[in-house]
Amino acid sequence: MEHNFKYLDGGICAAQGYKASGTYCGIKRPANDTPDTKHKNDICLFTSDVPANAAAVYTQNKVKGAPILVTKANLEKSGGKATAVIANSKNANTCNADGVEKAQKMCDLVAEELGIPSEEVIVASTGVIGQILPIEPIEAAVPVLAKGLGYNKHLEAATAIMTTDTVKKEYAVAFEIGGKTCRLGGMAKGSGMIHPNMATTLNFITTDCAISSEMLQKALSEIVKVTYNCLSVDGDTSTNDMVSLMANGLAGNDEITAEGEYYETFKAALYEVMANLTRMLAKDGEGATKLLECICEGSKDKDTAITVAKSVVCSTLFKAAMFGEDANWGRVLCAIGYADAEFDINKVDVTLASSLGEIEVCKNGAGVQFSEEFAAKVLSADEIEIRVSLHDGTYNATAWGCDLTYDYVKINGDYRT
Repeated sequence: MEHNFKYLDGGICAAQGYKASGTYCGIKRPANDTPDTKHKNDICLFTSDVPANAAAVYTQNKVKGAPILVTKANLEKSGGKATAVIANSKNANTCNADGVEKAQKMCDLVAEELGIPSEEVIVASTGVIGQILPIEPIEAAVPVLAKGLGYNKHLEAATAIMTTDTVKKEYAVAFEIGGKTCRLGGMAKGSGMIHPNMATTLNFITTDCAISSEMLQKALSEIVKVTYNCLSVDGDTSTNDMVSLMANGLAGNDEITAEGEYYETFKAALYEVMANLTRMLAKDGEGATKLLECICEGSKDKDTAITVAKSVVCSTLFKAAMFGEDANWGRVLCAIGYADAEFDINKVDVTLASSLGEIEVCKNGAGVQFSEEFAAKVLSADEIEIRVSLHDGTYNATAWGCDLTYDYVKINGDYRT
């Protein structure tokens, strides 16, 4: 089914009824801090004008940040309802004895300020693991955030959740359901410690479409599998990964409560936003110079296509080769070969492509003659596509990653200190 989506500005504020704000509160003050130093926002708040149906997915790391535990409990208590989200950067509030207490306190502060139940607050944190989260700066910031809420303040929020990110990440679209115009938008953060299982980084998505909490959760879980879960920067699954999705129904369409045409349209819009945010996350990988996009086609089933595509973008050796603009196709075949899936390696074709051209490097599991000079030109672009054909069926999947550079080591060598 063809879907017509219109791109919108506004990120989490693109849909009707969502306000946002962000500020700097000093959760982690730099060593060279002076009174006239200009700081980036480190905490944000966004709200729905009415309680929204909500869904979320969380990290599968056994070590979970306190905000994950509190948010999960809140959504269970509220019956899948949320009205506000508070999120901070620079401190993950993970592996702390008082972590749950601090995360719950953040929810209580927002609830008191906005006059809403505490269980209708989603809380998220990102940053350094194992450092005590100072609550005093947050206590001072919440009234400022509440007072500063605005329907056009999405940038303040998007910058507040950035850590080693070099650019903010937002995407939003409009679509039609039952003659009503609906909007769906999101923001994301993430540059390193990205290798998802259920979710990745911090991602917040809002919509004014009317859809039940149950169908919202179903759609989110399905689309996470083919977007964020097909993303890898460095093979490390974060302790604080979360994707939350809110739907306040202000578009006025009849509520989607079951599968069907309208559910498929909503899911397609959700994919459009989440896939674009996934590409942004991959392209902004720590130290990255190239976006890698592996498309596996001709698979006997979806899971096999996902497994093969992700195996390629996760290969450290292949990522390093792409940084060096070296068409070392053997590393692609190696990564395909150890993928946990069943297929005939003797049928596999591989093509490398970019805006500067394309070149077939492998046919039926064996190398073919190609120009190394032309291959280097193709790989000099900042977005590289790796096409893998299994010739074993009709299913396709895409995975996203980035090259591995010297700067990745530099960034992570002294990240904490």
